[in-house]
Amino acid sequence: MLANIIAKDLGIGFKQVQNTVDLLMDGATVPFIARYRKEATGSLDEVAIGNIKELYEKYSELQRRKETVLATIEEQGKLTDELKLRIVNCFDAVELEDIYLPYRPKRRTRATVARERGLEPLADIIFAQQKRDIEAVAEKFISDAVASVEEAVAGACDIIAERVSEDEFSRNVVRRSFGRYGVIKSKVVKGKEADGIKFADYYEASAQVARVSSHRLLAMMRGEEEGVLRLSISVEPEYILEQLSRHFIKYNSATRQYMVAAIEDGYKRLLEPSIENETKNAIKERADDEAIAVFAENLRQLLLSAPLGQKRVLAIDPGFRTGCKVVVLDSQGNLVTHSVIYPHPPQNNREEAAAIIEKFVNDYDIQAFAIGNGTAGRETEQFIRRLGLSPQIFVVNEDGASVYSASSVAREEFPDEDVTVRGAVSIGRRLIDPLSELVKIEPRSIGVGQYQHSVDQTKLKDRLDTVVESCVNLVGVNVNTATKQILTHISGLGAALATNIVNYRAANGDFRSRKELLKVPRLGNKAFEQSAGFLRVIGGSEPLDATAVHPESYSIVAKMAGDCGVTINEFVTNADVRSKVNIKNYVTDSVGLPTLTDIMDALNKRGLDPREQATEFSFDASVHEIEDLKPGMVLPGIVSNITAFGAFVNIGVHQDGLVHISQLANKFVSSPADVVKLGQQVIVKVLDVDFARKRISLTMKDV
Repeated sequence: MLANIIAKDLGIGFKQVQNTVDLLMDGATVPFIARYRKEATGSLDEVAIGNIKELYEKYSELQRRKETVLATIEEQGKLTDELKLRIVNCFDAVELEDIYLPYRPKRRTRATVARERGLEPLADIIFAQQKRDIEAVAEKFISDAVASVEEAVAGACDIIAERVSEDEFSRNVVRRSFGRYGVIKSKVVKGKEADGIKFADYYEASAQVARVSSHRLLAMMRGEEEGVLRLSISVEPEYILEQLSRHFIKYNSATRQYMVAAIEDGYKRLLEPSIENETKNAIKERADDEAIAVFAENLRQLLLSAPLGQKRVLAIDPGFRTGCKVVVLDSQGNLVTHSVIYPHPPQNNREEAAAIIEKFVNDYDIQAFAIGNGTAGRETEQFIRRLGLSPQIFVVNEDGASVYSASSVAREEFPDEDVTVRGAVSIGRRLIDPLSELVKIEPRSIGVGQYQHSVDQTKLKDRLDTVVESCVNLVGVNVNTATKQILTHISGLGAALATNIVNYRAANGDFRSRKELLKVPRLGNKAFEQSAGFLRVIGGSEPLDATAVHPESYSIVAKMAGDCGVTINEFVTNADVRSKVNIKNYVTDSVGLPTLTDIMDALNKRGLDPREQATEFSFDASVHEIEDLKPGMVLPGIVSNITAFGAFVNIGVHQDGLVHISQLANKFVSSPADVVKLGQQVIVKVLDVDFARKRISLTMKDV
C-alpha cells in the first residue's frame, strides 16, 4: 500500500518505487542503488531514490502513529468500524491528529470540569437547539458542584466550545484562513531596542503567511528566540465566525444566543491559539526545508570543489600579531615541516619572512601556495605575490579550519602539533583535495547557507550527511590512501568498518585487490557488495579494481574482452578495442542497457576525477579595504556563499559583497543556484557601499 501512495505522490511508476523500497529494506544504500541497480529502479537518480526513502520513512512513522491512535481509542471503548476505517485509510498527519483530537487524553480543561459536574446532558440539549427555556432546564442541574443556573449554562457552553474547537470542519476552516489570509507580525520587546540592533529591520514588520520568504521568517524567529522580538499570526475573525455559525447553528435555532457565545469562545480561547501555533510550526518547517535545501546545495558544491591534485603545497594560515603559520605538505598532504613568519604589523619582519618562504619553496620544490582567506589573508596574498616566485597562488576558504584543528580527528592525526599547525595543514589539504579534508569537519561548521542554528537541527544533519555520502561515493576513493574519515562515508561501511580497513592496511600493507577487502574483520558479503564499486585499488592485480565497474560485472567485461580476442588489461586500456563492442549483444534477463552503458562509461573514464581542476585567481591589486571601493568599479571575485535571496562574493576586502537575486542576470532568476556556484570566479560591479553598516551591494548585470 505504501508503495502505491509514494508512487502517486512522486509521479513515479509503482514497480520502480516497490523495487527501490525492497532494496532499501534489504540494506542497500542510495548511492549503490542509483549506480548499480538501474534495471530495478528504471534508472532513478539519487534525488528520486532519496525522495522515495524519505517518504517511506515518513509514512512508516505515520503507520506507527495510527497504531497508537487506534489502541488509545479502543481502550476508551469508542472505536467504531467507521472510525477505524477512516484512521486506517488516512495518510495525512494533520488529518489524523484532527480525527484523534476528541479522543486524545488531555489535561483538565474547563470542559473537563463541566463534565465532571454532570453538565454534558445540558450541553447536548443546548447543542440540539430545540428547547427554548434553557434556564428552566438548567435548574435541574443545580447541585453541590453547580451553584446556579448561570454556572450550569456556562459549564455547558464550555463543553460546546471545546466540541467546536475539536471539530474537523472548524479546524479546517480556521487552518485555511490562517494559511491564505494570515499575517505574521513582529514587534520589538520593550527595552530590547539597543541589545537587538541586528534585528532592527524587524522591530515593526509584517508579512503574509502565504508569501513570507524563508530568510525573513527565520530572521524573525531568531529574534524571538533571542528575546528581542515578539511574533504573532492573526487573521480577521469575522469570516471564520460566520463559517462556524453556518455550520453549527441550525435554522430557527432555539438556543442561538448560547451557541453564538460558545462558538466565539471556542474560537478565541481554543481554536485561534491552537491554529496560530500550528501555522507558525508549518511555515517554520517550510522555511527550514528551503534553507536546508540551500545548505545542501552549497555543501555539495563545496565538497565537489576543484582539487589541485597531488602537488607539493606551501600552506599559510595568515595572522597579524600572532604571525602567519607556514606548513609544507608533500603531494599526499603529509606534513613535512612548519614555521612562523611575521611579515605584517606590528613586527613587520618582511625580509626574514621572505627568506623563510624562498627557502621552503627551493628546498621542497613547492608547486603551489594555499593561503587562508581569513584575517590578514589578503595582505598575506599580496606579500607572497610581491616575492615573484614560480608556484601558483591560491586563496582557500578556511571556514571550519579552526573547528577541525581543535577536533579529536586533528589531535589523532597530529598529537604533537598545536592548533595553529593543524589549521594550516587543513588549509593546504583543502587545496590538494577539498573533499577528503572537508569530510573531517561537521558539515554545519563549514559556514555555507543561512541561519544554520535556526533550522531543525536533526533534519539539517540528516540532509547534510546525505550530501556528504553522495559526494564521496560520486568521486570514489583510493582504498590504499583514503583516510578513516572519508572511508566512513563510503556506501555500506560506516565508522567501525572504516577503522578496520585502515588498521588492516597498516598491519598488512596496501590492498592488492578488491577481493582482499573480504579479509578485513567484520567486512562481510553485504558490506562488500555495497562498498566495492566505490573503492579503487590502483596498480593492483586486477585492472578492473581501479575503475567504477562493480565486481559483480567483471564477468561481463571478461566476456567482451574474450569476444574481442584481447586480455582484460588490453580491453580496459585500449579505447579503440572497446569502441568496436556492440553492448546490445550482452543484454540478458538480469543485465540491461543501463548497466552495460555504465560499464563502458566507467572504462572510458578510468582514473578520471569527475571534478574540475583548480585554477589560479587573483583579486584586483588596487582594492584591499572597504574604503577602497567606489560605485561603478568592476572587480573580479569569488562566490563565497549562496542564499535564497542572492549570492555573497569575496572581492578582496574584509566584507563579502551581496549580489541580490535581482542583480544576478538580465532575466528573471528563481534561484541563485541556477546562475552561480560556490567558489565560482565572477566579475561584478559595485552598486553601493554602506560604510557605516559595512555592507557592499554588487551586480552581475551588464558587466
